[in-house]
Amino acid sequence: MSHYKTLLFDADNTLFDFQACEKEALRLVFLKYGYELNEEDAQAYERINVGLWKQFEQGLLDRKTVIYSRFGLLFQELGIEDDGIAFEDDYQELLGMQHFFIDGAPELIEQLYGNYDLYIVTNGVTQTQLRRLKDSGLEYYMKKIFVSEETGYQKPMKEYFDYCFSRIEGFQKENSIIIGDSLSSDIKGGNNSGIATCWFNPDKLENNTDIKVDYEITYLEELLQILS
Repeated sequence: MSHYKTLLFDADNTLFDFQACEKEALRLVFLKYGYELNEEDAQAYERINVGLWKQFEQGLLDRKTVIYSRFGLLFQELGIEDDGIAFEDDYQELLGMQHFFIDGAPELIEQLYGNYDLYIVTNGVTQTQLRRLKDSGLEYYMKKIFVSEETGYQKPMKEYFDYCFSRIEGFQKENSIIIGDSLSSDIKGGNNSGIATCWFNPDKLENNTDIKVDYEITYLEELLQILS
């Protein structure tokens, strides 16, 4: 068995299929307000949303600005006159109800449980993430769940990881590894905080950055080979 004992899992696009969760929540919130969500509008939302979260990762925007400006910006682009803040609140409630899994995620977590200390490290809205983790059943397997909103910091900031590490009993960097899909958030965060990294890269993207990847997997079950 490997020397890794503490496993820090990202949530979205690592354990949860966030695209599927987001797509369904968007469809439902647009329907609630009497709009039909087409593919072009969904792509416009994704472009705006991704751009805002990148600025969040870079420390240029706070979380509240990200989530409460994205629908307002989208509505401006689409020529919709509606309350983007109320729309966001309803979207978050609907998103919290969605928990589509990445293939093999529940089976992997169940197999690791009891042999490793499992944690969630995720950027996002606390209430939404906690509800999804609880409703999906993943909460049961986790020793702790760390959501950026409650920490005051976000991945990849070293301060976010310092917050998490200080709340993990008996934490040792050399026995810890972060598993996530995002080079700029999860893997760079691992680099910044001095722990090993495992890049979940199902689309087989190239790493054209200076971010150090210790392990790379295409399927979640490959993590078992790294740990064995």
